[in-house]
Amino acid sequence: MTRLTGSALRVTVFIGENDVWHHKPLYTEIVHRAHRAGLAGASVFRGIEGFGASSLIHTLRLLSLSEDLPVVIVIVDTEERVRAFLPQLDEVVGEGLVILDECEVIRYVGRGQDA
Repeated sequence: MTRLTGSALRVTVFIGENDVWHHKPLYTEIVHRAHRAGLAGASVFRGIEGFGASSLIHTLRLLSLSEDLPVVIVIVDTEERVRAFLPQLDEVVGEGLVILDECEVIRYVGRGQDA
């Protein structure tokens, strides 16, 4: 049974929806690499508006033609496991922002597992 409580590290990756790695979405590659690395979990969130280093505003608004919306991948695990995963992000994230935050996990228990 996988449990994670106490001090942890959160890695947040900000990329564009159209960013790719070997002809597939970059966010998919990052999630699959995190899974193969045995990290506790990864989630992808699609933004509705934002801008980054390019200073171009990307938006979901109907009158805008932007299709490259912001995407955020959040991964939380122990500091040791997250730091061991960082070289994988270096390999695949060409443009984007990767940040680390210390956090505290209150409860992490997989589905179908007892508390």
